[in-house]
Amino acid sequence: MTDGAAVEDQENRTDRTVTEEARPRRRRRRGRRIVLAAVAVAAAGAAGAATLGFGGGGPAGGAAESALPPKTAGVTRQTLVDTQSADGALGYGPATTATSRLSGTLTRLPGTGDRITRGRALYEVDDRPVALLYGSLPAYRALTQGVEGPDVKQLERNLKALGYRGFTVDEEYTYATAEAVMRWQEDRGLDETGTVELGRVVFAPHAVRVESLQAGKGDLTVPGGKVLSYTGTTRAVTVELDAADQRLAEKGTKVTVTLPDDTTVKGRVDEVTTVIDPGDGQGEDARTVVEVVVELPGKKAQKAVGAYALASVDVSFTAGTRRDVLTVPVAALLALQEGGFGVEVVKGATSAYVPVRTGLFSGGQVEISGDGIAEGTTVGMPK
Repeated sequence: MTDGAAVEDQENRTDRTVTEEARPRRRRRRGRRIVLAAVAVAAAGAAGAATLGFGGGGPAGGAAESALPPKTAGVTRQTLVDTQSADGALGYGPATTATSRLSGTLTRLPGTGDRITRGRALYEVDDRPVALLYGSLPAYRALTQGVEGPDVKQLERNLKALGYRGFTVDEEYTYATAEAVMRWQEDRGLDETGTVELGRVVFAPHAVRVESLQAGKGDLTVPGGKVLSYTGTTRAVTVELDAADQRLAEKGTKVTVTLPDDTTVKGRVDEVTTVIDPGDGQGEDARTVVEVVVELPGKKAQKAVGAYALASVDVSFTAGTRRDVLTVPVAALLALQEGGFGVEVVKGATSAYVPVRTGLFSGGQVEISGDGIAEGTTVGMPK
């Protein structure tokens, strides 16, 4: 072989050697990129991560492709609590509009902030009171002798609570009921007809606080005309959630409310209503939202919020609780090539990828289960 040919042969050998030495290094770098991508996706949460896989991930149950991980963590057993926070508005809950069912002139109106209790006049038409009574069923017809139904029972409960007697609280409007109504009408300065005309009473679940007026004294009113809006009399928090988060707000769910001074009080979901937000009319689309009213029961909670008229607060919902489950840091999850998630189980000087099933994500930890996963198992972690 000539000197030139020998040199060329030596250069070719050197090129092949360099190429072969570079291959595992490139493979290791590729594997590391896969691990880092999987960790980033897993940290974003279960919903998003579960739908993604990354080609080139470690084989399930096979030996790890790279050297031992730079860090490790242990599988621990603990209780995970998934909490989610949302902005809320402290006030008196959502307002309800009172509309007139009578024709005439508004001769008396309450003031904004006034509190009206059972039997008191909410407003007056032609110098005659429209009384507030308690009940969940709105007035929808005149009540007179001979009619039957739950609205009759609702009326009779109020008459009894106001001190009238001589009738049975049931769903039948009897002559005895009519006599009690006539005594009530006499006390209120109304014509003693024994019939409660439609529009003479307004039913609300409890005492009310006047939020605002939609009409003024001396205005004409007709059936369907807006008179005023009212809320409850106890402090409450209103929260708007996206429709996808409705699972957080089941009636009766306990929540924690953080006030502007970082004081926390306990609350409870009282009402859940799906409403349509029409948008701003300037390109913002309408959307469906879930309006949640959180009550603040107890004197302690009401006293704590008493210093604030209206305020923005933080409401923490508990979305789920998993007790006594195996957990690892979210960053320990890897997306496997064949789909799903796994962890790199480290045993001495070796490691292997093991597929796992994921559960609740909370506070940087994730619930896992699978063959070979037990409390104290060592798993790989990124730097």
